[in-house]
Amino acid sequence: MYFLWYLLIGLAAGWIANLIVKGNGSGLIINLVVGLIGGLLGGWIFSLFGVVAVGTVGSLLTSILGAVVLLWIVSLITSRNNKKIVR
Repeated sequence: MYFLWYLLIGLAAGWIANLIVKGNGSGLIINLVVGLIGGLLGGWIFSLFGVVAVGTVGSLLTSILGAVVLLWIVSLITSRNNKKIVR
């Protein structure tokens, strides 16, 4: 049951992060993957500051933060690759 809950939180976090970053509209699977990886990344970032997410809202906020950071890093990498291709 918890696995399904993590999938739903990851899906919601990926979708919200995509809206925050102004993405070009990813699909269901991409949002799920971004949200799940974002949850891991957000948990790691929060642990650096000694913060622990508690409850559903805390997990969702942690996942959203991590997903936004992940999308930001991906956009930096892809923008560099696009500039190299154009030149």
